Amino acid sequence: MLLEELRAEVCEANLELQRKGIVILTWGNVSAIDRASGLVVIKPSGVAYDDLTPDKMVVVDLDNKVVEGTLNPSTDTATHTVLYKAFGSIGGVAHTHSMNAVAWAQARRPIPCFGTTHADHCFGAVPCTPPLSEDQVTSAYEAETGHQIVREMGNGDPLARPMMLVAGHGPFTWGKSAKDAVVNAVVLEEVARMASATLALDPRAPALEDYVLSYHYQRKHGPGAWYGQKA
Repeated sequence: MLLEELRAEVCEANLELQRKGIVILTWGNVSAIDRASGLVVIKPSGVAYDDLTPDKMVVVDLDNKVVEGTLNPSTDTATHTVLYKAFGSIGGVAHTHSMNAVAWAQARRPIPCFGTTHADHCFGAVPCTPPLSEDQVTSAYEAETGHQIVREMGNGDPLARPMMLVAGHGPFTWGKSAKDAVVNAVVLEEVARMASATLALDPRAPALEDYVLSYHYQRKHGPGAWYGQKA
């Protein structure tokens, strides 16, 4: 069996989405890439989380062709592979329909950085893509979703902003591994919930000052990061 260790990691990452309470039914998927082979392991389409096992994960190439597996891969596979092609520093991608993040995506609004919880994980606002055109939807919806994310990221560092909302759809997150992508999906849902509560209290609430944003982000992710313990 190809990529047994990565299959196990991806299966565990998908199960973690359910354990953290940010997916229900079959609403979400996680993948990871083996950069050496250029192969991606991803959740099968429409399979309940309770039924997932490592051997049910599907291996695809970057052209979305199934290399190994008896089940159909996630319908979002083409979005994942576009992101892997564009963002060479990432190793995992997650997609959910978590309630608060989806609410912001449906409102077609980026999530401002109101506080340090947000700043610890995302360097600035969580972007929201423009809506897809009718031609984009009918021609190659899933791939165009990925391209829209890439365009919105521009020249930014995808690991500094490892999360994005797709207008009218929901959140995609990524990281150096499948586990990191799931952590960012959990963080995004909480950030979205906090932002909604902030605006409910004060619709004119200001964004966090840039110098506080920078300090908090750098202490966790900067070249001289000092948060946590040394390995």
